[in-house]
Amino acid sequence: MEKKILITGGTGFIGTILCRELANKGYGLTVLSRQPADTVRALCGRVEATSDLKLLEGHQGYHAIINLAGEGIADKRWTASRKQALRDSRIGLTRTLVDVCRSWQSPPEVLVSGSAVGYYGNQGNHLVTEETHPHPEFTHELCRDWEQAALSMEELGTRVCLCRTGIVTGRGGGFLQRMILPFRLGLGGRLGNGQQYMPWVHRDDVVSGLIWMLENPHAKGAYNMVSPNPATNREFTKTLGKVVHRPTVFPAPAPVLKLALGEMAGLLLTGQKAVPAKLQHEGFRFKYAELEPALADSVAG
Repeated sequence: MEKKILITGGTGFIGTILCRELANKGYGLTVLSRQPADTVRALCGRVEATSDLKLLEGHQGYHAIINLAGEGIADKRWTASRKQALRDSRIGLTRTLVDVCRSWQSPPEVLVSGSAVGYYGNQGNHLVTEETHPHPEFTHELCRDWEQAALSMEELGTRVCLCRTGIVTGRGGGFLQRMILPFRLGLGGRLGNGQQYMPWVHRDDVVSGLIWMLENPHAKGAYNMVSPNPATNREFTKTLGKVVHRPTVFPAPAPVLKLALGEMAGLLLTGQKAVPAKLQHEGFRFKYAELEPALADSVAG
């Protein structure tokens, strides 16, 4: 019998590839999206589309949920209203999702829910595993409350995995799409002093990791979805310049970034030397463990 999965955030940079991979594996997919159904299918492939979780109240239930919804954290300056929108699109939606699941004939066997290494806050040069104590700041509070909302599904007997994703590279989107033009023009450079860590990961590994969490009955709790080899911003910048064959001699000074971005500049000037300790311990294999091949694939085509 076909196993059905409900996916939020299915039309995003990660979700579109994930949907196609899951469909190829024989799953039946329903994607929550505010976009027209034809647009959802054009992006995601053979899926059903729903525009409102409330339409699923009283549903017979799904085998699993993959919850990736959330407005882009770096899309706009962090005003008070923007911070609330970020919370509503993650925490608010996840709470609604849990409430809707309570009305189903049977709860899902597993929920794989998004989060981010921003959970840990600024960690400087300290090695960050899933056991690392977080630094209190906005990104930590956002991820903490998002995760707590998802973990309430355990009350229904659902296995819950939390995917603390790093900075995702891949073709045709994501944060790299914003960076690549100045780098191709030879105008790229480090951010601040360049010593802050960038816990990067290739999109292919994120998709594989989400499916691994979905299908591995022993997977549970939080996982750092990052490459085993975190790079400093200086290393990342130098490697990106190398793969596009351009110099990287135009740094963006920290005061300029703070003036332009306000509190959000912390996303660029601080970071986490995060590693996927649990994933590796439990046997997950990365396709792109090294930065240069990951970036070379991401800028190809």
